[in-house]
Amino acid sequence: MLQSVISVGFRLALQLALLFSASAASFAQDSALRDSFDSRREMSIEGRLVFNKFCTACHGIDGVAGDRAPAMAAQRRYLHRTPQALFDVIQAGIPGSGMPPMNLDDTDAWKIVSWIRTMRAKAIDVPVEGDRSRGADVFWGLGGCGGCHTIRGRGGLRGPDLSNLGSQMSLKKIQESLTVAKLRPSLGYRPVTVTTKDGREISGVSKNEHNFSLQMIGDDNRLHLFAASQVETIVFGEKPLMPADYDQRLSTDEFQNLIAFLSRLSLRPPGAAARERGARRRP
Repeated sequence: MLQSVISVGFRLALQLALLFSASAASFAQDSALRDSFDSRREMSIEGRLVFNKFCTACHGIDGVAGDRAPAMAAQRRYLHRTPQALFDVIQAGIPGSGMPPMNLDDTDAWKIVSWIRTMRAKAIDVPVEGDRSRGADVFWGLGGCGGCHTIRGRGGLRGPDLSNLGSQMSLKKIQESLTVAKLRPSLGYRPVTVTTKDGREISGVSKNEHNFSLQMIGDDNRLHLFAASQVETIVFGEKPLMPADYDQRLSTDEFQNLIAFLSRLSLRPPGAAARERGARRRP
């Protein structure tokens, strides 16, 4: 009997020790990630300042493209992608091109490298200021985003699924999606109002239409299917449903918190892609 009690006690103590060890490891990993992000954020911010001091004559303010050189975050394949390759181009230039050697202090050159990589990276892999928890509150509450968008099965269906947004879009693109109006709706999200021959009126977004039928997601977040013979009128909207003034309708802190929340949406943890690339390079 005594031996049984000791055995149970030992197993309980072992389980508690393993649980504590796992929690400690998780806390250490989270702390290291936060420290890494804080360091990268500071270096990237300083890199932007250095870039705007020395590089704007050709590349434009914030690298948005100047008269003599391309944008730093243009949607194209890059010949120079690794940190060392970028550093070498900054310091030594590109022979036979308009890119001269900058001969900066090495620390300043590395700061520019950090900023350029932040500009090109997906949102999940760059440091972002703001409170994610409060950003979630804005998303599901004040911002009304959850009425149209789904995150991991929760939310509306009229807009794109955002579950993996941080791994798909850059931080700049996320910010622009909230502040820059599109000229026309994206394919599959065109506003539409259908009036049926029996007098019903359903509004939502068109998913597919042709001469014989129309499929749409209604404002009730349900799929509606109509044959041409059922429809009296179809009226398409010319402007997207997505608001483009969140930087005005929200306070500065609310907007930044929302950005922080959206930037962390990913089906993979931060840094996963970099760790996978490193694992593939190891023999």
